[in-house]
Amino acid sequence: MKHHRNTIKSGLMAVCLAALSAPMALADDVKIRLGHVLPESHSWHQAATGFADEVSTRTEGRVAIEVFASGQLGSEKEVIEGLQFGSVQAGLIGSGSFQAIEPRMGIIEMPYAWGAREQAFAALDGDLGASLESMLDDKGIKVIGWWENGFRNITNNVRPIEKPADLDGLKIRVTPDKVRLATFELLGAQPAPLSFGELYSALQQGVFDAQENPLAIIYSSSFFEVQKYVSLTEHIWGAATLTMAKSVWDKISAEDQAIVSEAATTWGAKQREMVAAANAELVAQLEEKGMQFNDVDKAAFIDAVAPIWESQKEVYGEDLLAILNTYRK
Repeated sequence: MKHHRNTIKSGLMAVCLAALSAPMALADDVKIRLGHVLPESHSWHQAATGFADEVSTRTEGRVAIEVFASGQLGSEKEVIEGLQFGSVQAGLIGSGSFQAIEPRMGIIEMPYAWGAREQAFAALDGDLGASLESMLDDKGIKVIGWWENGFRNITNNVRPIEKPADLDGLKIRVTPDKVRLATFELLGAQPAPLSFGELYSALQQGVFDAQENPLAIIYSSSFFEVQKYVSLTEHIWGAATLTMAKSVWDKISAEDQAIVSEAATTWGAKQREMVAAANAELVAQLEEKGMQFNDVDKAAFIDAVAPIWESQKEVYGEDLLAILNTYRK
């Protein structure tokens, strides 16, 4: 009888130990769906796929990332909500889209904030990035890397845009953020938000005359089929924010977190190089597709958007603006 009790006891002990060890074993095995809204031909997807493969290989499958392009996991707004609720594990998202949950994220995409992309890289890889990462961390979102969307330019079907007055009355699709809307209203256009996935058909049907995006998106999304003029305004530089739900990040071991961070940095540098290489060729490629390019009077545009900076001072606060300005010199 005693022997039987010992057997039961040791059996229970084994079950308890198994129960205790099971969560630890599972903690290292994390499956992640990473969503973005751009087509597979864009550098976002190419770099995200490379990042996912490297993470999977180096962690020996403990962290497995699958990339979903073209809004398969939802619009940027929906992916951000998914990150907060845990229904989406990771996203590569335009930095401006985070303004819905953290208005101060809009500082990256203020009009004419950056004279050169290198200034933005230094800021986001430095103190500005650290401040913004902390803000998103408080919202349950972990920033793993600052990749690039690039300088935005205006395309339209009405006329070349050379000075702010040329935007007068132009129906332009913008991303759904308040600063972008206010900027184009100030410039005399008629801006309205629309999710990226609906943009091509809206331009095709004439719902909008114009839109604004980096050249790589204009090309990879075939906007040359539905737009005629490209005006090189370079009015906004945008980051691509590689993010993960904090709840998911916390399930990854410290050793594997280091691998994920390293891979994000490596592929972020490669993605930035892809943007630079593509920009050198895109003007010629889009001209071949029939688009007409023109330069703009940037000084006139910079003067015209000055009131937007004034209006956002209280949103960003003196400390954040001071950090930004150290990188703009």
